[in-house]
Amino acid sequence: MPLRLLADCRGDLMTDDYAGYNAVGAQLGVERLSYWAHARRKFVDAQKVQPKGKTGRADIALTMINKLYGKNELKEVTDDQRFVGRQEKSLPVLAQLKAGWRKLIPQVTSQSALGKAVGYLASNWSRLERYIEAGFLPIDNNAAERAIKPFVIGRKAWLFSDAPKGATASAQIYSLVETAKANGQEPYTWLRHVLERLPQAVLVEDFEALLPWNWRAS
Repeated sequence: MPLRLLADCRGDLMTDDYAGYNAVGAQLGVERLSYWAHARRKFVDAQKVQPKGKTGRADIALTMINKLYGKNELKEVTDDQRFVGRQEKSLPVLAQLKAGWRKLIPQVTSQSALGKAVGYLASNWSRLERYIEAGFLPIDNNAAERAIKPFVIGRKAWLFSDAPKGATASAQIYSLVETAKANGQEPYTWLRHVLERLPQAVLVEDFEALLPWNWRAS
């Protein structure tokens, strides 16, 4: 399914460790990243089963992961500033984490909560550390997950789409609305503008002018 949906994907692709994405990541021109929110979540799970009142290995790992989410990851920071901050502050933390999980692997069982957390780092490390290569690459996929959360919650009330075409149409509308939001547009105003001018669009430039990152309300 991922390969069918993302067959034409090129560039940087952030995913979880679902094996179905392997074929997509193997395509020429695709650079795959993993997100730190998932890695952090696994150490939170390991922290929950630690003896109460004691600082364990999961706490140490979480402290280091939290350092990766420092000031250089703020939205207000430019891509260039974020890149410099990552090289100066995040790179040493990543080196510590890498040394830590390599040391822990032979000391924990793979089925324990801590073992699963460490195993996740080991199997996804090259994709987890890729975000420091450029300032525009995200550290996680939380923004996209927050964007689709209303639809995931709503799905419980809607129960289902009546037909595959209806589900496809819904997904397309959701994508348009969230893309408009991501580009600073008010969705209703932008969609109204597009629907009013779409019948007159003929050239490629006409359609490109309607895209949310190209249009600005007068």
